[in-house]
Amino acid sequence: MEVETSATAAAGAAAAAAEEEGRVTAVAAVPATLTAMAKGERAAAEGSQADRLMVKHPKATYVKAPHLTTVDQKLSVGSKLCFAIGGAPNQVAGSATAFFLQIFLLDVAQINPFQASMVLFIGKAWGAVTDPVVGFFITKSRWTKIGRLMPWMVGCTPFVVVAYFYLWFVPPFANGKFIWYLGFYCFYQTLITCFHVPYSALTMFLSTDQRERDSATAYRMTAEVLGTLIGAAIQGQIVASAHTLKHCLHHNLSASHLGNGSGAEVVRSLALSQDFLSHAKEVYMIAAGVIGGIFLICTVVMFLGVKEKDDPYAPKTEKQIPFHQGFVLVMRHGPYLTLTAAFLFISVAIQLVQSNFVLFCTYAVDLRDHFQNIVLTILLSAVVSIPFWQWFLERFGKKTAAFCGITWIMPFTVMLVFIPNLVVAYVVAVSSGLSVAASLLLPWSMLPDVVDDFRLANPFSKGHEPIFYSFYVFFTKFAAGISLGVSTLCLEFAGYDTGACRQPPPVAYTLKLLIGAAPVAFIVTGLMILLLYPISEDVRLRNKLALEDLRLQSV
Repeated sequence: MEVETSATAAAGAAAAAAEEEGRVTAVAAVPATLTAMAKGERAAAEGSQADRLMVKHPKATYVKAPHLTTVDQKLSVGSKLCFAIGGAPNQVAGSATAFFLQIFLLDVAQINPFQASMVLFIGKAWGAVTDPVVGFFITKSRWTKIGRLMPWMVGCTPFVVVAYFYLWFVPPFANGKFIWYLGFYCFYQTLITCFHVPYSALTMFLSTDQRERDSATAYRMTAEVLGTLIGAAIQGQIVASAHTLKHCLHHNLSASHLGNGSGAEVVRSLALSQDFLSHAKEVYMIAAGVIGGIFLICTVVMFLGVKEKDDPYAPKTEKQIPFHQGFVLVMRHGPYLTLTAAFLFISVAIQLVQSNFVLFCTYAVDLRDHFQNIVLTILLSAVVSIPFWQWFLERFGKKTAAFCGITWIMPFTVMLVFIPNLVVAYVVAVSSGLSVAASLLLPWSMLPDVVDDFRLANPFSKGHEPIFYSFYVFFTKFAAGISLGVSTLCLEFAGYDTGACRQPPPVAYTLKLLIGAAPVAFIVTGLMILLLYPISEDVRLRNKLALEDLRLQSV
C-alpha cells in the first residue's frame, strides 16, 4: 500500500491510520477455504485442488507478500553460487562413474561382463535403498548451530573421497576383485547418499519464496552440469590413453588370440599388453585423486557460504508426525507420484546413453579416438543451455519446457546409430546437450512446487522434505540400476570379450540398440506419464498466493 506524503500532520496521521487498518484487514481476510484446510479438512478428493484455491484475496496478498519474502528470504548471488558449488562435486564424481566405470571394470579391472553387471546393479540398488533410510534419519536429526542438513554433508565428505578413490583401484589379487568392487561401490553409494539427500532437500531451506528457490535451482543446475563437464573432462582426458589401439600389434587381436603367432611375437605382445595395463591402472588412480580433491574443496566452499534456514512462517504442530505417517501422506500425493514416475523413465534413458556411450564409440562406430571430445561437447552444450532453459520455463512454464527439451534428444541419437561418422557425432553431441540440461534442471525445479502443493494440502505436516527428495532419488536410482545391470548383461549374452581390441558384430548391434531404440522408448513412456502432471503455471501461482496467506495467518 503506497502512502502519499501530505503537507499537514493531520493528513499524514490519517494516511498512517488507513494503512494500519488495511494491514489488519488483509491479515484478517484469510479465505474460509484455507482455514478449513488448516484444520485438515480437504473439500474433496485430490482432483478438486483448483476448486479449493479459487477463493482468494489477491490484492491483500500481493501487497503484503513482498514484506514477508523480500527482506528475510532474498538470497544473495554469493549464497546462490556457494550453494551451487556444493552440488558440483557429486556430479563430477557421478559423471566419471557414469561414463567410465563400466568400461573400467571390463577392460582395466578385467572382470567378466556378468560380474560387472552385478556390481553396477547391486551398487545402484543398494544406493537406492539407502536413500529413504538416510531420509528417515535426517527427519529425526536435531537442529544444530550449522543447521540440520549441513552436518550430514560435511561429516560424510572425507569418507566419500576415500571410498571413491578405492573404487578405481585395481587390487593385487585376482580372485576377489568382484567382492572388492561390489563392496566399495556399495560403500560409495551409501556415503554419496548421505551427501546428496540433505543437499537436495536444502533447496527448501534456502528461502520460502518460489522465485528465489527457482533461481537457486538454476544456479545449482548450471554448476552441476558444469561439474559433469569437469568430471568427464578430467576423467576422459587423463584416461583416454588407456583405451587406444596402441597396445595391439594387430587391431583384430587380443591377448586371448595371440596363440596363433610365433613365440617371440606372443612374448612381445604379452609384455606390451601388461605394460599398457599397468599404465591404464595408474591413470585411473590419478583421475580418482584429482576428483577427490575437487570434492573436498567444493564442500568447504558450500559450508562457508550457505546458511540453512527454517521456514519461519510455516504452521507449527503440537507434536511431530511419525515418519511412517508422513511417508504414507507423501506416497498418496498424486502430483509427486506422477512427476517421479515420468522422470524415472526419462532418467533411465539418459543413464543408458551415458553408461554405454564410451563403449558405443569404441566398439560400434569406430570413434574410440574421439569419444572424450564428443563427451565434452555434449556436456559443454548442456552447460551453455541451462540459462536458456531457465528463461524458457519462466516464459512458457516448466511442463512445456520438459516436453520441448527432452524430446529433442530422440531423433539425434537415432541419427548417430544409422549415420556413424565424426561430423554427425558432433552434431548429435550439441543437440543431446540441450536435452541433458533439460532433464537435469526440470525435475529439481518442479519438485519444490510439488512440496508446496503438499504443504498446502497438509498444512500441519511439516518437516517431510527429505522424504520427497530421498524417495525421488530412490526410485530413479533403482530403475537406473536395473537398466545398467540388464544392459551389461546383454553385452555378456552378445559375446563381449573382456580386454579384446575388437568385439564381435553382435556386441556392436547390442550397443546400437542400447544407445538408440531403448532410450527413445523410455523417453516416450516418461513424457506420456508427464501429460498427467497436474501442477500447471496457473496452479503453481495460486499455490504461491495461498501459502503466503497461510504464512500471514501464522504471523
